[in-house]
Amino acid sequence: MSGDSKSIETRPNPIRFHAVTLATFFGASAAPTPLYRIYQENFAVSPVLITVIFAVYAFALLFALLIAGSISDHLGRKPVIFAALVLEIIAMALFVVASGPGWLIAARVVQGLATGIAGASIGAALVDVDRARGQLVNSIAPLLGMAIGASGTSALIQYGPFPLHLIYAILLVAFVIQAAVIWATQETGAKRPGVWGSLKPRIAIPPQVRRPLALVTPINIANWTLGGFYLSLVPSLVVSTTGNHAPLTGGSVVTALMVSGAVAVYLRRSKSADANLGFGTLTTTLGVLTVVSGVHLASVPLLLVGTVLTGAGFGTNFLGAIGTIMPLAKPDERAELLSAFYIQSYLAFSLPAILAGFLAKSLGYQITTDIYATAIILVTAAGFFGLRAERARVERMAA
Repeated sequence: MSGDSKSIETRPNPIRFHAVTLATFFGASAAPTPLYRIYQENFAVSPVLITVIFAVYAFALLFALLIAGSISDHLGRKPVIFAALVLEIIAMALFVVASGPGWLIAARVVQGLATGIAGASIGAALVDVDRARGQLVNSIAPLLGMAIGASGTSALIQYGPFPLHLIYAILLVAFVIQAAVIWATQETGAKRPGVWGSLKPRIAIPPQVRRPLALVTPINIANWTLGGFYLSLVPSLVVSTTGNHAPLTGGSVVTALMVSGAVAVYLRRSKSADANLGFGTLTTTLGVLTVVSGVHLASVPLLLVGTVLTGAGFGTNFLGAIGTIMPLAKPDERAELLSAFYIQSYLAFSLPAILAGFLAKSLGYQITTDIYATAIILVTAAGFFGLRAERARVERMAA
């Protein structure tokens, strides 16, 4: 008995370990963002190809979520998380040896698969251990991880050696350590039959959720389009519009989006979905307008202030969108509904980013920003006023 108690005491804290591992995965996903401008210069890559390199990650992640999102329910959490870590180690190795855009695309595809599998299985493991704390960690850890990944990479580019390789070598070592430590953690899931059936994508929108999802869709699409624009083109935008070539400057703008998003999620986690969408629409609009002003005035401080506001709107709109649809689904309908929501979100995250690459190449970064800002504000506002009109209609019917 005492031996068993001692072995349990020496095991890593499951919440802490899974939170750090999840943050590391998403930190690695944001690590290439500050490097995209350097890839453009070193590998003669166009803005269009840069956004393709960015987008294939989202496509691969979505594919992994749909195909292997529930596989840990059947094989257990630990072996599936370990498999994701092995894939991520391969992705980091591909980045280290990359000598052209083909290598980068291959690395991002493998990384997307790894992150999709890890996000689903680690997310489930966190909820296994503690439902309330697990859901909070699932919301905040990816944003904080991406903030650390973007800022850490920027700092290493500016002050460290081997700018194209050092961050990936560090992450590779981190993932190797986590792959070893995962076997010392406690298994939180149970094995059950049906693993092959779980690989069949299940996407369904329950009848009672269809109208609310349709109403919140414009806000969700605008939200993820904004995130994709930041993570694919903003460091290059900062250089082209302000003339500031310091990698840490562009990285700090991306970091500000993620940090303010994580803080907003934490502070507004107990607010209603309607309140969050109202707050998110307002702060996103103010933030985007401030960012546009910063672009036209070539002001980094304005860009940072605008990004902090935009990030608060980004995080709060995400909370509001999830809070609008998920409580309406029955427990056995939530996984399939979430799959449909992820499809919408990641397509908005990736496809408009490719369009932004074409626009940046032909029109320049400043005009591209103006077009995107206008579209994001209009679509977000349309979604918000659509929700208000629906709420008024329901109140009239009830009266």
